[in-house]
Amino acid sequence: MKATIPRMDTFRRAKLSALAATALALALPSAASRAEVGEQGKADHVKIELWDGNRAMTLINEQLRFTPRSLDTPGHQQTIDFIKSELAKAGIDDVSTQRWAYRSDDGKSYAMTNIIARLDPSNPRRIIVATHYDSIVRAYADKSNPQGPMPGANNSASGVAVLLETARVLSLLPKPAVGIDMIFFDGEEGPRSLGAGDPNWKALGSPYFAAHLRDFYPNAKPEKAVVFDMVCDRDLKLRPEPSSVASALPEVQKYWRTGQTVAPSAFDTHMISYPISDDHTALAAAGIPSFLVIDFEYEPFFNTTQDTADKCSVGSLEAVGRTTLQYLYLP
Repeated sequence: MKATIPRMDTFRRAKLSALAATALALALPSAASRAEVGEQGKADHVKIELWDGNRAMTLINEQLRFTPRSLDTPGHQQTIDFIKSELAKAGIDDVSTQRWAYRSDDGKSYAMTNIIARLDPSNPRRIIVATHYDSIVRAYADKSNPQGPMPGANNSASGVAVLLETARVLSLLPKPAVGIDMIFFDGEEGPRSLGAGDPNWKALGSPYFAAHLRDFYPNAKPEKAVVFDMVCDRDLKLRPEPSSVASALPEVQKYWRTGQTVAPSAFDTHMISYPISDDHTALAAAGIPSFLVIDFEYEPFFNTTQDTADKCSVGSLEAVGRTTLQYLYLP
């Protein structure tokens, strides 16, 4: 992912951000009423405590065995196999792969794979729940070891863990009203596998998926999409991201409202001051209301050799996972 400078004049962006932030704040209930809202919106069968942060932490550690998980490395294919195996354990039968070759500007070709797991595939109403599974190839931001491996416990493994644990719990519960498509995107860290360390960064997997939406949605687009990235930080503080607010304000409101009921300390309604390009960007551009759940403030560990499992928190994972589970059952 990459923080971006919007291509519009400063006044227009400031005005848009101010209006969006005001709308978000006005829509969120007071602390006194949040519990009431949460209880009224909570279906009896949504046992969010089934979502286990310790299991999610184990899933993070399993992925770290494959480091690096970047394009054209053994760990990349090992991660694909791991995700598919975990989905099978969760009883998710409708799992497909979207494969293509990406040719970079220097002529190098990469084998790319998006993984699509469909829950309740016959349901015509769909929501995308997504993350990326590739990691950067080296710890470019590490001042002492920029050529070293970047484990990516937070930056990539955490999002995968959230989706896989959510899939497991959903298999134990009644079906939500909407069918869920869990998508594990490839190539989010760009053609050089350096993410924000590449000045010419662009995501690869989500734009390809968005360009081929009709392969999966021949009749109607998904109603919405939520993307997870960097969500296990011990000091988790999730704030709405500007392009997400512009694309899917009602869903951002709903998710943060739910989060403040489930884990108040992890959810801050003050909007991030800069937009972030991630896998939600291509989905939004394709006309799907899409938003990003991310804690981008991860210094001094961001893209260094220190992005390890000890920087993650079971509580943070449960804050995100249990909020997501609750959100998926809301009308």
